[in-house]
Amino acid sequence: MGDLPGYKGRALRFLQAAKASIGDMLEVRTKWGVVTGTLVPRYLYGDGDHVVLKLKSGYNVGLGLDGLDGAAVKAKGEKPSFSPPPPPKSPERLPRVALLGTGGTIASRIDYRTGAVKPAMSESELHSLVPELSGAAKVEAEVMFDILSENVAPRHWGKMAKRVVRAVDEGVDGVVITHGTDTLGYTAAALSFALAGVPVPVVLVGAQRSPDRPSSDAPLNLVAAVSVAGTAKFSGVYVAMHLGESDDKIAFHRGTRVRKNHTSRRDAFVSVGVPLAAVWGRGGLEYVSEGLPPRGGSFSPRPAFAPGAALLKFYPSMPPGAVRSARRLGARIIVVEGTGLGHVSGDVAKELGLFVKSGGVACMTSQCIGGRVDLNVYETGRDLLQAGVVPLDDMLAETALAKAMWVLGTGAKGDRAREMMVHDVAGETTARTFPG
Repeated sequence: MGDLPGYKGRALRFLQAAKASIGDMLEVRTKWGVVTGTLVPRYLYGDGDHVVLKLKSGYNVGLGLDGLDGAAVKAKGEKPSFSPPPPPKSPERLPRVALLGTGGTIASRIDYRTGAVKPAMSESELHSLVPELSGAAKVEAEVMFDILSENVAPRHWGKMAKRVVRAVDEGVDGVVITHGTDTLGYTAAALSFALAGVPVPVVLVGAQRSPDRPSSDAPLNLVAAVSVAGTAKFSGVYVAMHLGESDDKIAFHRGTRVRKNHTSRRDAFVSVGVPLAAVWGRGGLEYVSEGLPPRGGSFSPRPAFAPGAALLKFYPSMPPGAVRSARRLGARIIVVEGTGLGHVSGDVAKELGLFVKSGGVACMTSQCIGGRVDLNVYETGRDLLQAGVVPLDDMLAETALAKAMWVLGTGAKGDRAREMMVHDVAGETTARTFPG
């Protein structure tokens, strides 16, 4: 590709005629005026009919060749490269916060080979690029994994939990974990169980837009997470993400009551069935919910997980063989997302009963976002109770799956596993439904 990686066809010939290279300041004449910007690479699978410039505003613009009248190099430049400045020093009086990186969009940049967002930025680089962190805490950054969140598995949850335990033993005032947003709710729930009683705030934080975009939510999310982890008077596991589309407030959600409700909005995360745990503004915490656990106290972590759990979403015409398949694949606990109050077809209910008779644990959640499971209202529900299916009240299905893997990690099975699934450990069920 030479000095013009990603360019081909007409676009390559257009740039070669201008003797342009990546990083040059280019002045492009168009039918509607002159556009000036830095020439940036194109991704490998793009077409050969566009030239991409990075404008002074920080945004990229793609210019179709059919509308161009020529180009000239205004100033020679260097190929774009990333060299983070050294992080500013934090005053000694600030709290210590462990910043653990696992990957995801918050730690990503653009891969110009494919045009995709890829994990590429280290946590120390994030610290360097967000100097406000140095005014919030003495950040001790460490990259644990460099993976997208869809690749996070129970073994990663266990490693995260153990690393948090070590950080607490080392005397940090709080822990922040950067994580991809797609499975952030699962990890937050898993750590809530593994770290029940943790004496400091543990905040998981992500971003919907990568840090190299002007509209990125990463810097503010990260500053808020570090600030709260280091100074809040409460403890426990939380998720920190934008409260709205504006860059002014960050919502803190309880780790067992949060879900991602939008694919791309910066305020994609919501607390389900409970009020927000806290709200942070640029001046600090503006709201803290009642009843959050205080700092300190006893701490007996149980950071082991086992993958022998399955989550099945019931749907019309669902074959009962889906339950048998889950069992054949090694499921010892099956979490079902039933309709309404927690219903499935008669055939599926019978198959769940056979699973329970074989020694498995079957649990019922609801596909509905609000409300709670009640198997006493309709005949189908009572049949499920008779079959030994365990209703999980208003527990979120994602939380129930993470809990099931944690329960299996403790070595529990049979009646003990059923008891643990019902017993509230980290606020996964509520005494009454929150009206908001």
